[in-house]
Amino acid sequence: MSDTSLLPLLGPLIEADPLRAAHQLETLSEDEAIEALRALPDSVVVSLLPHLQASYAAAILGEADDEMVIAVANQLDPKRATTILMQLSPEVRERLLPHLTDSLRRDVQEQLTYPVDSVGRIMSTRFLAFHETMRAGEAVRKIRTLAQSGMPASYVYIIDDNDTLLGVLNMHSLMLAAEHAPLSKVMNRDIFTIHAFTDREDAATQLAKRRYFAAPVVDSEGHLLGIIKAEHLLADAQKEATEDLLRMVGAGSEERAFSPMSFSLRKRLPWLHVNLVTAFMAASVVAVFEGLIAELTMLAVFLPVIAGQGGNAGAQSLAIVMRGIVMREVPKNKRKYLVAKETLLGLISGVLIGLITGLIAWLWYGNAVLGMVVTLGMVINLIFAGFAGASIPLIMKALRFDPAQCSMIILTTITDVIGFFAFLALALTFKDAITG
Repeated sequence: MSDTSLLPLLGPLIEADPLRAAHQLETLSEDEAIEALRALPDSVVVSLLPHLQASYAAAILGEADDEMVIAVANQLDPKRATTILMQLSPEVRERLLPHLTDSLRRDVQEQLTYPVDSVGRIMSTRFLAFHETMRAGEAVRKIRTLAQSGMPASYVYIIDDNDTLLGVLNMHSLMLAAEHAPLSKVMNRDIFTIHAFTDREDAATQLAKRRYFAAPVVDSEGHLLGIIKAEHLLADAQKEATEDLLRMVGAGSEERAFSPMSFSLRKRLPWLHVNLVTAFMAASVVAVFEGLIAELTMLAVFLPVIAGQGGNAGAQSLAIVMRGIVMREVPKNKRKYLVAKETLLGLISGVLIGLITGLIAWLWYGNAVLGMVVTLGMVINLIFAGFAGASIPLIMKALRFDPAQCSMIILTTITDVIGFFAFLALALTFKDAITG
C-alpha cells in the first residue's frame, strides 16, 4: 500500500485505534501528513496528536495554518501541548503564544525560560526520533526518505508514547535486524543524555570526554526535548572566551570590530578611568623614590623590565585559573593548592628570570650589587604575580562577581605597585653598596 493511499483510511483508523493511526501517519512525509490533518476535524486531530512523537507533531504543525495549530493546541492536555509547542521554531511560538489560553501560555513560557548559560537555550529541535514499536523496515524507509529532504540522520532516538527517551539506534544493528523486528529490540539502551538545565561548559566537557559530536537533551522526567551538538557548544565557548577576554581588559563584551565609535567609547572609557587611577597608584610609588632615582638614574632602566615581567607572569597564572574556573576544573577543596602552586611557580620563574636579568645588569653597569637588587626585585614581583594571578579570579568568584571582569587591570596594578616598591626599596637599602 502506498503512503498516499493511507489518507482516505486515516480518519476511521484514528477513531478506531489512534495509537496505530499515529504510527501510520509517521510513515508519511510531512507534506502528506499536513494534507491528511487538514482534511480531518480538529477533534479528531486532537485525539491523534498525543500519540505522535513531539518533534514530528511539531514539524507538521509548524507548516499548518495558525488557526489549526491554535485550535488543536488549546484542546490538548496542557503538558502534551507544551511539549509539542516547545519543538516549534521561536518565530512560530511567538506568533502563537498570544492566542493560547492563559494557563497554556504560562506553561509554555515557564518551560522555555531556560537559564542563560544552559544547554536548553541553544539546543536544536531538529532530530530524528521513532516510537519503540516501529518496525525496523519502516525505520529504514523513513530514514531514507528524510535523508533525501536534508534531515540529519546521524543519530536516531527511540521514544515511548510519552516522548520519554528509551535508547538510540545503531545503524549497523538496524541494517542487520529483521524487517519486522520492533525498534525496542534493536536499540541500544545505554545512552548518554544531557539535562536541559545543564551548564553549557559542563556539557562541552562531558561531550569532549566521550568524544561525541552530539547528545540528546532531556528534562527531569526523561522526555526528549532536543539535541545539542559539540560544534554549537564549541562556537558558544569561543564566544564566551572572547567576551571574557574583553571583560578582563575592560572592554565591553557586546563591542564588535565595527561597532559605532560612540558605543565603543561608552563601553571603554569607564574602565580606562579606572586604569588611570591604578596607573597613578603605581606612579605614586615611583614618586616616593624620586630622589633615589634622580641619584641613581640606572634604576629607571630596570623599572619597566621588572613591571613588564611581573605583568606577563601574572597574566599566565590568571589565564590558567580562569580556564579552570570556566571548565569547572577548580573544586573548592583545591583552591588553596592552586594558589600555592601558582605562587611557587612564580618563585621558581622569578629566580630563573631574575638571575638572567641580574647578570645582564651586572655586565651592563659593572655593578654586582645592582645585579643582586635587580634579581631580588624580580623574584619578589613574580612571587606576588603568581599569587595575585591565581587569587584574583577565585576571590571575585567567591564574592559572586564575574571573575573575568577587569581582572587584568587589577592584576597589572598589583604587579606594578609591588614590582616598583620591592625594587626601589631594595635599591634604597643597598644604596651605599651600589654607589660605593
